[in-house]
Amino acid sequence: MASSTFSWSITPHTPSYPTPKPRNQPPFSNSIINNQSSSESGPQVRKPKGSPQLNRWSRARALRSGHKLERHSNRTAQAVELRSPDSPTDRAPLEPALKGRDGDDDVERIVGKSIYMVSDGTGWTVEHSVTAALGQFTHCLVDRVCPVSTHLFSGVDDVERLREIVKQAAKEGAMLVYTLADPFMAESAKQACKLWGIQSNDILGPLTEVVASHLGVSPSGLPRGAFGNNLPLTDEYFRRIEAIEFTIKQDDGALPQNLNKADIVLAGVSRTGKTPLSIYLAQKGYKVANVPIVMGIKLPKNLFEADPEKVFGLTINPIVLQTIRRARAKSLGFCDEMRSTYSEMDFVRRELDFAGKIFAQNPTWPVIEVTGKAIEETAAVILRLYHDRKHKCSMPRISKRY
Repeated sequence: MASSTFSWSITPHTPSYPTPKPRNQPPFSNSIINNQSSSESGPQVRKPKGSPQLNRWSRARALRSGHKLERHSNRTAQAVELRSPDSPTDRAPLEPALKGRDGDDDVERIVGKSIYMVSDGTGWTVEHSVTAALGQFTHCLVDRVCPVSTHLFSGVDDVERLREIVKQAAKEGAMLVYTLADPFMAESAKQACKLWGIQSNDILGPLTEVVASHLGVSPSGLPRGAFGNNLPLTDEYFRRIEAIEFTIKQDDGALPQNLNKADIVLAGVSRTGKTPLSIYLAQKGYKVANVPIVMGIKLPKNLFEADPEKVFGLTINPIVLQTIRRARAKSLGFCDEMRSTYSEMDFVRRELDFAGKIFAQNPTWPVIEVTGKAIEETAAVILRLYHDRKHKCSMPRISKRY
């Protein structure tokens, strides 16, 4: 298997950058320079390029983090050598140093590696897949040793555009991740990356093949939402629309007489994320009502008459809640008296204790700790418990905090 080989050399002085002559390229090739060194002439080199905005941002992050930027009196230059596909397959790590720009030429930094994301649709699947994977490397991203930049190319539906993207990826030494429903496009991407030695990963293809084998049906080969792949409006679609309309009308304790019609009821003190969580669940097709717990205000009796297996309590760390409430009070322009009542620690703790007593009196309601959780994480816990109850699955003790 042919591959591109990158090697880096450091010269004691700033080299010249002669314009190389283009050579004939194989299919899916790019116009990257094949630098060859000989005894008669010095090596031809290419100066790595980077985004000036990214460079300024990286430098600012380093300064804010307290890192001392190195300044070299004897500036060094980095040279990259990309051999042709016929060259040996030994590979050196691609970690070029990039000199600062916009007045920062005396600052050297490590250039972040690139990930190209290619999709024949909106790119939602590939973008979220890459984001989830990068979440495993937060310990070294940006501020440490492995900065990464991502680039999304959506709506790629012809081979010519795909070829240009692969060419650019090869120039930057980028990794290519793609979700291409058309088998021909997916195979073209695979072969192009193999030809030029680019690391790549097909997210959609392997899973589609497994599902097709399991169902015994061939895939359509069309991206979601593409012309010819639009399905008629189904009952599921109308259920989701109905759920969203219901949830909006039931927000913040409105129309308590309809609590028995809700699939899920959320109860908690102010600023525990009831509304955004309700809307998120509604988009998945669940009718959600949320009821605020306010100290000194009696809760609607319909809350206690509703099916207790549909009610979920939300709680949060008092320090975090105070921080959120202070920001909220400031944005709403509360006066000093209202602000102190709403966001002072004593009041926050008393209100959380008041809600805790209500939860204790209704042990069937699961109490979910939302501190530090994203909306998606809290929603996943609620849906797991909801379906466990609906299908009579075994589950932990109901009164446990989740």
